[in-house]
Amino acid sequence: MRVLAIGDIIGRPGRRIVREKLPSLKQQLEIEFVVANVENAAGGFGITPEVAQELFAAGIDVMTSGNHIFDKKEVFQIIETEPRLLRPANYAPGVPGRGIWSGRSTRGHPITVINLQGRVFMHPSDCPFRTADALLAEIREPQIIIVDMHAEATSEKIAMGWYLDGRVSVVFGSHTHVPTADETILPQGTAYITDLGMTGPYDGVIGIKREQILDRFLRGMPHRFEVAFGDVRLCGALIEIDETTYRATHITRVMVR
Repeated sequence: MRVLAIGDIIGRPGRRIVREKLPSLKQQLEIEFVVANVENAAGGFGITPEVAQELFAAGIDVMTSGNHIFDKKEVFQIIETEPRLLRPANYAPGVPGRGIWSGRSTRGHPITVINLQGRVFMHPSDCPFRTADALLAEIREPQIIIVDMHAEATSEKIAMGWYLDGRVSVVFGSHTHVPTADETILPQGTAYITDLGMTGPYDGVIGIKREQILDRFLRGMPHRFEVAFGDVRLCGALIEIDETTYRATHITRVMVR
């Protein structure tokens, strides 16, 4: 079985390349399930109901997010009613939405997706490691389990990979928008990569127009950040998973220009 994990989708350019490339990718690579981080999909910050529907229609099965999930107030219209749109599970009790989804792939394989957020250099949240333990304890049926560790520190992401090795099928990192070259299968059968990279424009600075970021660094002037538009790429990872053991057997980076 093949799963495609897509890195942070940035604004209109990111959505466009997903619409244009994902259907053919799914067919060519025989992809059975697609998960994508969408917290930057609407104008670079947050997501709206219209954008969510656009991405579902493009072929994404489940959407994860992170610290920008509530940047657009429109998200409150769907965060409680759309189970396929996740926010980090280790947010405080009472926060709208959910951090875990369980269902089946197109060929009927049971799948769970868990969304976590790191605490190093991030806004306060509950412990992602203990949250993962609690969520995994509730899963009774053997199945494919995919974890998005949305975090700033590479060390925290790597630690989560080792912590969950053998207990989940996939741990991928998101948030930093830069694809890492450390994809691997850990000893107990968990596919791991520190960051999928971003799906969006690479001619800016992590998706934002470079002149605005340069001015911020050089003069410290505030800007209303705008999404860049050139050198658009779809980035992520393709993971092959054994259909009987639900352990990963192969992971490879994906970059489509």
